[in-house]
Amino acid sequence: MIRYKPSEVVDFVVIGSGAAGGVVAKELSTAGFSVVVLEQGAYVKEKDFKHDEFGVAYQHAIANDPKVQPSTYRTNASETAKVEQRYDYGRLVGGGSVHFTANYWRFHPDDFRERSVFGDVPGSSFADWPVTYDELEPYYTKAEWELGISGLAGANPFEGPRSKPYPLPPLPVKSSGVLFERGTKKLGLHPFPSPMAILSQPYQGRGACTHCGFCEMFGCEMRAKSSTLASVIPMAEKTGKCEIRSGCYVRRIQSSDAGRVTGAVYFDSQRREVFQRARAVVLSANGVESAKLLLMSGSKRFPHGLANGSGMVGRNFMWDLGSFASDLFDHPLDEYKGVQVSRLIHDYYAADPKRGFYGGAGIDARFDWQPISFGLDGLPPDAPKWGSEYKRMLGKYFTHTFSALAHATSLPVESNVLDLDPTVKDDWGLPVPRITYQPHPDDMKNLVWIQRRQVEILEAAGATRVWKYPVEDIGVSRHLMGTMRMGNDPARSVVDRFNRAHDVPNLFVVDGSSFVTSARQQPTATIQALAYRAAEAAGVAARRGEL
Repeated sequence: MIRYKPSEVVDFVVIGSGAAGGVVAKELSTAGFSVVVLEQGAYVKEKDFKHDEFGVAYQHAIANDPKVQPSTYRTNASETAKVEQRYDYGRLVGGGSVHFTANYWRFHPDDFRERSVFGDVPGSSFADWPVTYDELEPYYTKAEWELGISGLAGANPFEGPRSKPYPLPPLPVKSSGVLFERGTKKLGLHPFPSPMAILSQPYQGRGACTHCGFCEMFGCEMRAKSSTLASVIPMAEKTGKCEIRSGCYVRRIQSSDAGRVTGAVYFDSQRREVFQRARAVVLSANGVESAKLLLMSGSKRFPHGLANGSGMVGRNFMWDLGSFASDLFDHPLDEYKGVQVSRLIHDYYAADPKRGFYGGAGIDARFDWQPISFGLDGLPPDAPKWGSEYKRMLGKYFTHTFSALAHATSLPVESNVLDLDPTVKDDWGLPVPRITYQPHPDDMKNLVWIQRRQVEILEAAGATRVWKYPVEDIGVSRHLMGTMRMGNDPARSVVDRFNRAHDVPNLFVVDGSSFVTSARQQPTATIQALAYRAAEAAGVAARRGEL
């Protein structure tokens, strides 16, 4: 494995190794550039992953630990933010692509021009993207074939045109999928196999899914989940041009008086400060951590944060909004086995002015629970919390239940902001992210409306009991979007249509932060398509001597 010295000027430093960073590292290194990837988490190999719900879900074994890296939250700028965990992400080589559920939808063509299609939404900063679906389609296809995605092309009647089918057939349908199909078809809807970043068959030297049930939140010891850890990072390392440097907590992107980045300053695993020099930097830390890092990287030339001449860094934060409903069936479903999702619908995906508000959602059938989480939160709200009846219900409901989850729109609002908390620090003494977030009123109307559709589906499927979860609880966000908007106008955006910072010519920001709108916020496919496209553009710029 290659090891670069910090004093060496490498072509690219990539900050973060997740869905975007792993792709960018592979693309640049296979193109012949020298690359150092700085990952704050550990380099955990597949043999080290465990089916340990307590360790993974409650002790943050592979995710950010709020005790070490807290954040604060408030609903408006007049409040004092409180320390609350309101977002999480994979903190290891491979990032969130290691522990995500592996839903892998493409955005629809209209998602990139919704402002033109739907019109203005008062109180929001709704806008069209500077790229189109047609421009991104080849990169969606490249991501699906290089990473390994299972699905059925043409099964979703609402999806955009495709240049190639999926490389792998869909994963087997689960009991929830069969029942979901029954209910949705009875209502005249169009269920289809969920596209998943999980191998249904052996692919490129990796084994197929064994249906252990430990997908969401967990690393895959079979390498069947198409994380960057299992797919593109090994390709990058094989070039001999890419170093994956784990345990590196970046605190600053260094820049010169001329307004160009010169590398990254980080704390290593011994908390020693190191400066890695580079000709260009690609920031792929996620929609919260990337914005935080730019705000911490101010200078005389950039007094309000690196690449923040527009004042837009941190603004337009969009949330992982959704609504949840569960059901009970008389017969066992045993949904704890297999991948979380096998069927979904996009019938309610498009916004419709007749509803009286902006919004839409994709709805999937799933079982999100492990035993501990189900015991704490999976039973109906009127269930006892202890005793013999609790024990009886837990034993039955765990094997007789599935849920419908709506992945809903989150409108961009300029006052929904990620900035630096003025008082709270993390374990390294650095400022923590402060989230100021209030859902747009249309978002909440959409959640109420779509939850009614979820209940209708579960009842049509034949459930003997259906219960809802409060939509007012927006929960913890994992899809971190919008804080460094892509756009053509440098006064209203942070990066251009190729994810290159307007203010800093040798800085690229490639993750969910560049999103202009949330679509129905299954963002990974779009993050990775943009990453392939941005890496291509960065390589071209480097060869031209622009970086």
